[in-house]
Amino acid sequence: MITLQQIRKVYQMGDEEVVALQGLTLHIDEGEFVAIMGPSGSGKSTLMNILGCLDQPTDGQYELDEELVSNLDDDDLAEVRNRKLGFVFQSFNLLPEYSALENVALPLVYARTPHARDQARKALEQVGLGDRTGHRPNELSGGQRQRVAIARALVTRPGVILADEPTGNLDTRTGNDILALFADLHRAGTTVLMVTHEREVAEHAERIVTIRDGLLDSDERTGQTSCVPASAVTVAVPAPYAMITGAI
Repeated sequence: MITLQQIRKVYQMGDEEVVALQGLTLHIDEGEFVAIMGPSGSGKSTLMNILGCLDQPTDGQYELDEELVSNLDDDDLAEVRNRKLGFVFQSFNLLPEYSALENVALPLVYARTPHARDQARKALEQVGLGDRTGHRPNELSGGQRQRVAIARALVTRPGVILADEPTGNLDTRTGNDILALFADLHRAGTTVLMVTHEREVAEHAERIVTIRDGLLDSDERTGQTSCVPASAVTVAVPAPYAMITGAI
């Protein structure tokens, strides 16, 4: 599903070069639930940006679903994001003037997908918010807003969810509810990649990858239940809105 080979990422900061990733190699199978951990400055955020096709490596190869994406231009990367990837953020990234239904439907609207509102309603029902379709974000709790964000990530049905500190703004009980929802999606066959700095959160995944100094430091199994292949189910995931999909 995902293969990174000798990925390097170098940022130019004035006259200084900052090496964020220095030859990282990683493989993730279809349907895995993987947590990515690492201290501040380890390179995990850079890795997530590359996995999400929001940034390109300086050197190395990145294959996503048997497609070489490491050398694509911005337009092609936007298309890959729209077709294959879904994003869930710590800050939810919902549009405050739109209802839950409108937020979830937005990726479909930009893609000119027929019956966008009907599909958005089904996605909200899938995450337990079928009775909150008309509520705006400020009328929802933090956990409900994150569920709206997950529904938006499900509605276009790509193959991978990328979750960046998805429980960071939530209390422990609500965070556990969100992690249980990710586990359900994983068991149904969706590939879930989650960045977190909390070991307790990471242990909800079946695999923990730790990044340190731009390299793979450890790769361990947690003993959590694995899932069926994603090809066997219809659930999947998505870009939050036009900023990510490249629609605007």
